[in-house]
Amino acid sequence: MGEEDRTELTLGPRLLYPAKAAVTRARSIAWLARTRGRAASGGLRILFYHRVSDDRDELAVTPAAFAEQMEWLAAAGLRGVHVAEAMERVRAGDAHGLIGLSFDDGYLDVAEHAEPVLARLGFSATVFVATGVTDGRARFTWYAQQPPLIGWDEMRRLDGAGTLRFEGHTVTHPNLLALDDASAAAEIRDGKRELEERLGRAVTTFCYPAGLYSPREQQLVAGAGFALATSCEPGVNTADTDPFALRRIQVDARDALVDVRAKALGGHDSPLPLRAIYRRARFGASKRS
Repeated sequence: MGEEDRTELTLGPRLLYPAKAAVTRARSIAWLARTRGRAASGGLRILFYHRVSDDRDELAVTPAAFAEQMEWLAAAGLRGVHVAEAMERVRAGDAHGLIGLSFDDGYLDVAEHAEPVLARLGFSATVFVATGVTDGRARFTWYAQQPPLIGWDEMRRLDGAGTLRFEGHTVTHPNLLALDDASAAAEIRDGKRELEERLGRAVTTFCYPAGLYSPREQQLVAGAGFALATSCEPGVNTADTDPFALRRIQVDARDALVDVRAKALGGHDSPLPLRAIYRRARFGASKRS
């Protein structure tokens, strides 16, 4: 398979992660010195995570670090809410004191370690799940041994409890950009249908796998009946933000509390230098930029 035909997503070379962390830390410290930790004005930021675990995994924030981060948000007067609620409040002009929270892929450790912290603080969060990976028809190809995922029974229970709200992330978590029109449409449409059948409610929010999308993917998501879609591009969301290109800021395994403070309050609203090169090295080339 040629690089331009790659449909599977992978993680990048290991050396990229400490380099990215070093640039992030320098930027966070510079922001703190420049602003003394004052929040940037206007709009809503959405933080996103993958795992909450002590595993040695670049996608895993430790349970202790996650609890510290959420407790800091609460102490700073911020309340974490799931993506749909966050954007509803943005459009109503009532998003002051809110921050969006989301998790990609539906790992079991999110239910084990993140959900109790969120529930204790009165927070909520969106969890984006790929239905075919959840039930074993596909797998996350960047793991030699995939971590456990939240099962359907537990997902229904948690979704009904209200702290975690589960939303669409395709069927098999492919690089949508590398698929033909029919295959990309099926991944988006069928993932929504399968999740709605499992949860017994409408699924309204979508997450592009790895944040990779183009105008075609935006059109397919809208055509499938979603109301919102999230990217992995950093930034702030306002009432004027394209609802099918919402901005999110990733919290990484190597982030210290100063980095999370900066990300939550506006210090990382613009992309890191050389971000495009970093993402190309991490995910490879695709048919659409």
